[in-house]
Order: sequence, then C-alpha cells, then structure tokens
Amino acid sequence: MTTIIEETIEAGIALKGTEVKSLRAGKANLRDSYAEVRVGEVFIVNLHISPYDQGNRFNHEPRRPRKLLLHRFEINRLLGKVQQ
Repeated sequence: MTTIIEETIEAGIALKGTEVKSLRAGKANLRDSYAEVRVGEVFIVNLHISPYDQGNRFNHEPRRPRKLLLHRFEINRLLGKVQQ
C-alpha cells in the first residue's frame, strides 16, 4: 500500500564527495524520486545524481538511496500521517 503525502519539508541530505561536486554542477534529477521510512530513518529513493566527470574509481552510484537529515519529531510526524 502506498501513501502519498504532498507536503513541503526542508531536510539535509547525506552525500559522498563526488555527489556534492555533481550537485554543484547542476547534475541531479528528482523525477520519480520519493522518500521512504526505514527503521526510523528517512531515505530518498531514485534521486539521480550523475557521476562526477573528473571522478575516479570512487565515484558514487547514481541512484543509491540517500539518507535525509530530519529531526526525530519530524520523522514521527510523517510516520503518524502514513499510519492514518
């Protein structure tokens, strides 16, 4: 069962080094991405950040799940809306 909550929330995102450089270059695509709660933490899934052009073998996976940095009360509020 999928629950859709259309709400604007400001959150940080945990990134690796090459992801930061790609984002600064404007190489991200939010299309088809969504947030998902996993074991009390929120992750953004299907966010595409293109590999950094000057990256090496440590370049990141473009569509890996990334942790969103939210306060505990915000996560609990979202969980409450999903469970309604």
